Amino acid sequence: ELLRNPYLFLDGVSRFDIMQGEIGDCWMLAALGSLTLQKHFLENVLPKDQGFQENYAGIFHFRFWQCGDWVDVVIDDRLPFLNGRYLSVHSRTSNEFWPSLLEKAYAKLRGSYQNLHGGYLSDALVDLTGGVQVQFSLKDPPPDLEEIVKAAVKSRCLMGCSTSSQLRRYVELRNGIIQGHAYTVTGAEKIPYKNGMKHIIRIWNPWGHGEWKGPWSDNSSQWDHVEPKWREALLRNKDDGEFWMSGENFKEQFSWLYICNSTP
Repeated sequence: ELLRNPYLFLDGVSRFDIMQGEIGDCWMLAALGSLTLQKHFLENVLPKDQGFQENYAGIFHFRFWQCGDWVDVVIDDRLPFLNGRYLSVHSRTSNEFWPSLLEKAYAKLRGSYQNLHGGYLSDALVDLTGGVQVQFSLKDPPPDLEEIVKAAVKSRCLMGCSTSSQLRRYVELRNGIIQGHAYTVTGAEKIPYKNGMKHIIRIWNPWGHGEWKGPWSDNSSQWDHVEPKWREALLRNKDDGEFWMSGENFKEQFSWLYICNSTP
């Protein structure tokens, strides 16, 4: 009813496919964004033997980890729509549907879309991996936090972070960071900068837009002092919700870091 040529996936699965809708489930979408970076976890949640082309019957199935087991959740493909707009998460490509169908399956598992409105990123990371998660308070972070994040990237962990919600949820600060919001940690590097080395951390906003405007952001002057080979490898100057920031700013702007892996 929505489109003539729908696909479950187009050109694989990427965090940049995800654009949060009206439902306040950034905690789940931040975990999902991290999942797209780890294909070995992704295949468990998103079985590949389905689509809109062959043997299409209007149903899809997804898997989530619950109480020590992988649970199969089967859904139909009717999506919530209001005044011509998706209420659910939608893809940047209009005819790709894996994000909205996976979100619907998770809503069914949790009881309703309403039950996705606010939740814990740590829970979603475990539900998508069956893994073990650890969280660090950034008010009192370990002294080697940047090294921990770098090691977690190397060992293919899922990672997310969240901002404090003491003020109001979803309030955008002048520096571009959203309060009471969950983000995905998508990378960490230690790069030559001026006469030393600098730890920078890459973060993605599940809204699919809205980025940090401070040091190391897409247009910041810090990148002018970075060797061209590093700049070309790391900087992606697009309004896609993803940005870099220094380790110091990361600890100031976010309140919690979550790391999840299949083993402790």
